[in-house]
Amino acid sequence: MSNNIENLSAWQRFVKKMTKANELGKEEDIMTDHDYDGIRELDNVLPPWWLYGFYITIAISIFYYIMIFMGNYNQEQEYVDDVANGKKEVAAWMAQDKIDHPEKYTEAKASTDPKDLAKGKELFASKTCTACHLADLGGSIGPNLTDNKWVLGGGFEKIFNTITKGGRPGKGMVAWEAKISKEERQQLASYIISMQGTTPAKPKDPQGEFTWPE
Repeated sequence: MSNNIENLSAWQRFVKKMTKANELGKEEDIMTDHDYDGIRELDNVLPPWWLYGFYITIAISIFYYIMIFMGNYNQEQEYVDDVANGKKEVAAWMAQDKIDHPEKYTEAKASTDPKDLAKGKELFASKTCTACHLADLGGSIGPNLTDNKWVLGGGFEKIFNTITKGGRPGKGMVAWEAKISKEERQQLASYIISMQGTTPAKPKDPQGEFTWPE
């Protein structure tokens, strides 16, 4: 970089101003008396860009200190306010969700209505339950659903939960929660319960540690 600043481009002048870099070949002008095993030290100044950044961080730290410790800002109160606002938003969402999806907030109940049982039987066939449990629920890959032994527990609540959340990991029983409605899952569980004590053509041996009904 030339010493004649008039011969420099605007960019070169800017770089020179921001770095105050000394040109190669001019080291003797800024050489100090410090000598470390034959290595001489140059008296370079800190680049202005670094100093400006340092001054900015000082200014920001002063501003931060004033705002946090001397101003009206209170971090703890901000947290409390955010939590309160979050709870309001959740409550508003739940209120709207109860309007849009009321079935999610009603207790699942078994049904003995013939229409519900007929729908449950239709779902049992159409949702491929028969692939693992057979059409008469006697069991194949999956367990027999007509005896009183259950892998994940019997009774309407537990059968409904198994249909909703799925069976044991890696056993092929998928969760139907996102695929069929709550009413349909209730109908399906009700139909399974209605088949208790029936006699399948080729019933599979009982499986599971839970007994229901006793």
